[in-house]
Amino acid sequence: MIEYFVENASSYGGEIDWLFDLITYMVGFWFLLTFGAMVYLLLKFRYREGVPAKYITGERHNEKRWIHWPHNIIIVFDVVLIAGAIWVWVLVKQTMPPKDDAIRVIAQQWSWSFIHSGPDGKLDTEDDIKTVNDLHVEVNKVYHFELQSRDVIHNFAVPAFRLRQDMIPGRSIAGWFEPTLPGTYDIQCAEMCGHGHGIMSAAVTVHTPESYQQTMAAIRDGTYESDYLRRLNGPPTPIPGTVKASDPDSYATLLAKSF
Repeated sequence: MIEYFVENASSYGGEIDWLFDLITYMVGFWFLLTFGAMVYLLLKFRYREGVPAKYITGERHNEKRWIHWPHNIIIVFDVVLIAGAIWVWVLVKQTMPPKDDAIRVIAQQWSWSFIHSGPDGKLDTEDDIKTVNDLHVEVNKVYHFELQSRDVIHNFAVPAFRLRQDMIPGRSIAGWFEPTLPGTYDIQCAEMCGHGHGIMSAAVTVHTPESYQQTMAAIRDGTYESDYLRRLNGPPTPIPGTVKASDPDSYATLLAKSF
């Protein structure tokens, strides 16, 4: 269901959507069943003139079965949910496929800094490329990331990638993603981090190989004007609300225009 509201733009987004759908369908089934049974019992045993009330202790076997059987079935459903959650967790969190490139994400109140590896594909070398509030990646490449925080707990969230990960001061947290759909998508801080939490926004642009090389070359040559500097020197960018990449007035689209 999530894919109807936020498009999937990563390799493992489909598995995460499947897990959320599984939870929704199972919980929805029991909600409707329980609600229907409650309405039925309320109507069947409603007050009637001349019909005395009956006290049921629930101690007889034929009365207990209304609890035992649903309870046993729910346990089976729980086992299925746990198995699905473990499978997705191992796929996303425990398995690190070989990387094509690496990035470092640094959060602070209330902005994002990104360090892109240069042509050597390694961080902390002379050809690293640094940007503020705009991340650039190439489609269909596996990226390993390092998350760091300079002050408080933040959360690196890219809804289109189905990615959320806390950033804890003093720790470097690793993870990965593989973008599969070119476009510009929102980056959000999903952890309450102070007064400016609501405006701690950025964007990730998934480039084609040609577009990526051109953008990186422009940044290295100093001809690239970042969205951060553009906002400092001009009118403020509208604060994002519900953002879609196709919305011409969205923060992500406005950010993409600065490339």
